[in-house]
Amino acid sequence: MNNWRNVLFVLVGSMLFFSACKTESKKEIQTKTITFTKEGELTISKSETDSIIARLDIEIAETDYETQTGLMYRESMEQKQGMLFIFPDVTHHSFYMKNTQFPLDIIYIDENLKIASFQKNAKPFDESGLPSEGPVKFVLEINAGLSDQWGLEVGDTVAYSRN
Repeated sequence: MNNWRNVLFVLVGSMLFFSACKTESKKEIQTKTITFTKEGELTISKSETDSIIARLDIEIAETDYETQTGLMYRESMEQKQGMLFIFPDVTHHSFYMKNTQFPLDIIYIDENLKIASFQKNAKPFDESGLPSEGPVKFVLEINAGLSDQWGLEVGDTVAYSRN
């Protein structure tokens, strides 16, 4: 009789244990949407005429975390917005599109605030390196196609201000 009680006790205990495990609710992980934060304004001008080609609201990336993350994990950016990366050094810089969900034009800018080179229509999620053609201090990321739409050229000038 004691053996049956022990077997019954083990069976009931096991059923309670396993049913408790199954009824535990799954927790949903929610991520916060990253939104644009205007930190300054930027203008791009033709080098020969000084006429303004474009005006943008910009976010500024300066810290290691900001420059490594850039526009990752964002779904889009408005046409009159961009991200300006400011580096402490003047050297060749290379970008990639890991975890970047929309195509970009990457504009490399030298220490004199002149456009030095481009990487146009960078593809979302592509981890290939997209290097500058020479040493630069700044990089501007804008929506893909805008540099052609605006007729940007190497030598055009950039000016920016912080809020």
